[in-house]
Amino acid sequence: MNENEIAKIVFENSLKIHKELGPGLLESAYEECLYFELQKTGLDVQRQVGLPLIYGNVKMEIGYRVDLLIEKKVIVELKSVDAINEVHIAQIITYCKLYESKLGLLINFNVPLLKNGFRRIANNL
Repeated sequence: MNENEIAKIVFENSLKIHKELGPGLLESAYEECLYFELQKTGLDVQRQVGLPLIYGNVKMEIGYRVDLLIEKKVIVELKSVDAINEVHIAQIITYCKLYESKLGLLINFNVPLLKNGFRRIANNL
């Protein structure tokens, strides 16, 4: 399965969750629900995956964590904020670079229409 097919499944399941729960919950609630829904699809989904930082030749476990890692290809970063800003975009770009992932999805559930809170971030390795 390629990154675009995974992204479509993530979007469809995120939309399902948003329609049922709406905006206003904590990020952790949406993460748990999305994890649950994606597992039902048969995708390999991991939660809170540690992301080491390599500086020089030293691997540093600094505490960075990817919300969801799907099929070891797509990074999903979830938010429940008033608005996505530049620091959120920089975060997912950095996570994609550190993990060497081609695609990151930034999803803000705290919006009236989920399509307005869904961002695809392509990493041109």
